[in-house]
Amino acid sequence: MSIPSTEDIRALHERHAPSPEALELVLTHCEIVWKIAEQVLDASPDGIDRDLVRAGCLLHDIGVYRLYDATGKPDLAHYVRHGVLGHELLRAEGLPEEICRFCSCHVGMGLTRHDVLHRRLPLPPADYLPVTREEKLVMYADKFHSKTSPPRFVAAGTYAAQARRWGDDKAETFTGLRKTFGDPELTGLAAAYGHALT
Repeated sequence: MSIPSTEDIRALHERHAPSPEALELVLTHCEIVWKIAEQVLDASPDGIDRDLVRAGCLLHDIGVYRLYDATGKPDLAHYVRHGVLGHELLRAEGLPEEICRFCSCHVGMGLTRHDVLHRRLPLPPADYLPVTREEKLVMYADKFHSKTSPPRFVAAGTYAAQARRWGDDKAETFTGLRKTFGDPELTGLAAAYGHALT
């Protein structure tokens, strides 16, 4: 499998971003998620494909660009669609399925077909769950930074409380990932980027 370089990934972002502001927001978030994943990787067991995780982190939110309207505002009501939109975008770019899946399988703590139907989410009914350790790690690292306005870092305890709102199963998944990967150190990153840590 051919994994795109960091430069190729940046070019993809630049090609699909609807504005410099959107590029800055999404690409910076993706780069932060990679920095968080790097920390976790350093403490993780061998056998995780570091280069694949890098690509997954840097591309997981590329579908957000497809949510921007003509006024330059993202359609937050349909934000849950950014994963499948990113998957479609990367597939159209000819990227392998193993990379496309990072987009569709990172939302929340993974979405099941039951979640989609029960919550009436605007998605094709299917399971959108991370399967590989690489997919799980990208999903996990993503939980520690938010593109809110202003962007912020999210402490493990804060996200654990948020996950519980979506069901005990989501909270248990997050707890399991914390046990597997450990909690990243966010204070230094928050200071470096000037983002709050909540």
